[in-house]
Formats: sequence, C-alpha cells, structure tokens
Amino acid sequence: MSIQYTNEKLPLQGAGGAGLQSFLDAKVAQYNRPEFIENDPIVIPHLFSKQQDIEIMGFWAATLAWGQRVTIIKKCKELITLMDGAPHDFIINHEEPDLKKLLSFKHRTFNDIDTLYFISFFRYHYENFDSLEDAFIPADGDYSPFRGLGGFRSYFFSLPDYPHRTKKHVSSPSQKSTCKRLNMFLRWMVRKDDNGVDFGIWNRIKPADLICPLDLHVDRVSRKLLLITRKQTDWQTALELTERLKQFDPLDPVKYDFALFGLGIEERWGVQF
Repeated sequence: MSIQYTNEKLPLQGAGGAGLQSFLDAKVAQYNRPEFIENDPIVIPHLFSKQQDIEIMGFWAATLAWGQRVTIIKKCKELITLMDGAPHDFIINHEEPDLKKLLSFKHRTFNDIDTLYFISFFRYHYENFDSLEDAFIPADGDYSPFRGLGGFRSYFFSLPDYPHRTKKHVSSPSQKSTCKRLNMFLRWMVRKDDNGVDFGIWNRIKPADLICPLDLHVDRVSRKLLLITRKQTDWQTALELTERLKQFDPLDPVKYDFALFGLGIEERWGVQF
C-alpha cells in the first residue's frame, strides 16, 4: 500500500478529537464490508441461515480464534463436517456412537475432551432454550457486561461432569481477562447494521452494552492513538477503550473494532499512521 498515515498529518487532538473520529469512521467504512468476511473467522457462522447453527458455530469460531486465520477457518470447517454439516441437529439428536468421530478433533490446546463438553453444554442449553442469548442474561434480566459474561461462564460450567481443563477456553471479567473471544462473539450476534458482516440476531443485549474485543493488535493500535492509557492489558483496559470509543458513538462503540483491527492489519503491511 502506498498511503501512509502519520500523527503529523492527522488532527488527532487526543483521544476525543474530531480528527481521530473522522479517521476511525473512515476505517470502519473501509473494513465493515462483506469483503471482510471471507478471510475472517466470522465466515464460519455466515455459512448458515438457521439461528442456532449461527450461534453454535459463531461461538465455536470465536473460541478457536487464535493463531493464523486460515487455520482457524479450516479447523472450524472440519468441525462442521464432523457434525454432518448441521451442528444444531447433530448436537440435539446425536447418539453416543456418533461422538467417536469427534475424538480426532484438535486445534492448538483445544482437544477432544473440550469438544465433547461443548457438545454436552449445547445439548443441555438448547433442550431448554431457543437461543444462546439466554445464557448471557442474568436471572433478573438486568444485563451488564460484567454480570453477563461472568454469569455465562458460571452457567457454561454448571454441568456436573465438566472437565477442569476446559475452563481455560471460556474467560470471565472476574479473572481480569479482556474476554476478547466472548466480546467478539457478542459483537457478531448483537451489532445491527446494513453492511452484512455482524448478524444482529439478538435483541435483549444492546450494541451500547458491548465491550470492544481487545487482542494484542487492537491494544497496540489503541495505545498509538492514545485511546488507552492503562499500563496493563486486562478487563479494565477493555472498559477504558470502550468508554473512549463511546465518545465517538455512544450507541454503537464497538463498530470501531473494525477500524482498530484493520489498522492492525495495515501496520503489519508496513503502513504508518
């Protein structure tokens, strides 16, 4: 790429500057497009039209989203094949012998033990609820990111036979984790726009309640743009970033995840900003 962005050329005016907002809005427009889908893990839930399939494979794709994106997508497609191309139907209707073929599935530290427990949880949940959104809503209906994500993890591991090793794959704010994968999954399910990337199929959690997914690339870009001042990277850092982004759009702050992630890609291409 030949275009270069530098702090001298941009009227950033600090974390709340109008110049920075215009810059980020342009990047959102650049990356929040259908062309983004093909090479991103979000392509996996986009293979389906049934809501439960979208939820199941969206959650699984977000959970497995570490490492090279090409490998993540390949492993998710392998998992879909092992579930006969119909995840929800397989999970609800499988019999014990059907699970044997899943014993071969592995992605990095995620193995067959984790796979079988995920299937057990999904079966338990979908026998009682139509949507995975219910798993994130507190019993009193009063959703907040801390209560929603923390409550989900407790519920996810509420089955009596859960393997302790699987707990590392589902995070919680109480662990001071950024909860990047859960926040990414929630963005996919909750955000509503006309660009065709995020699904927006959930209605009880609002886009204004989302927390920006914070990985190493987004963290680095956000610090360069002065959106983060906290020294460490943890749950409070994700909250700090999201609060800064709410200065630009209080109703949909997480749309700027597209901009920050896209800038991270450009940074790897050698583009300066």
